[in-house]
Amino acid sequence: MRKIPICAALALALAAGLCGQVATDANARYQTPEDRQKMAKALADPHRDQTQKLGQLMFQMGLQPGMTVADVGTGVGHLLPYLSRRVGDQGHVIAEDIFDDFLAAAKQVAVNQKLANVTFVKGDETDPKLPEAGVDMVLAFDVYHHFNYPEKMLVGIHKALRADGKLVIVEYYKRESAMPNGAALTHIRLDMPDLIKELEANHFHLIEERERIKNVEYMLILEKS
Repeated sequence: MRKIPICAALALALAAGLCGQVATDANARYQTPEDRQKMAKALADPHRDQTQKLGQLMFQMGLQPGMTVADVGTGVGHLLPYLSRRVGDQGHVIAEDIFDDFLAAAKQVAVNQKLANVTFVKGDETDPKLPEAGVDMVLAFDVYHHFNYPEKMLVGIHKALRADGKLVIVEYYKRESAMPNGAALTHIRLDMPDLIKELEANHFHLIEERERIKNVEYMLILEKS
């Protein structure tokens, strides 16, 4: 085994300690209630249903009736009706977010649409606070690039998943075409190959990848390793 010099090991440790707060650009428009109110309109835009093919997503991700699925970063709860109806009366949806105002909006969606199988969890920037070994599938839909502490979040997700559980990530490419005005080039931290490397370095194993929207968005499905 090759030994790492002490000075190099210290440098690596320091670098690891400085890896937090990595989503500064992505999170710039979420800092105040006023900012989030503006973003809520975009998150709840009904056009997303067609442009992001949300109905297809439920089948593409392998979500089955009776499962427990966690919607990490649920925002205003736009995905909750899809998830709730897919898992059915015997299933369970856990909607997680770090903002009280987003959770309040998501709860109103559940009330308005009578989604009796949805519960809510307030996480934080380092831990989604999901039940340990209590989730069949974790969905991170267009939210991974908002994680300020991705390694810590992945620890929490890993703990929450059952032994055969799956992590599903839907994310934008880091390409000029992925967002209006080329915003993805600064908004998205990692393009798909590097994101896969980061996930696999944190105890996940990629089992499926697919392009969902050409040159815009892709999906990864991973299992625990």
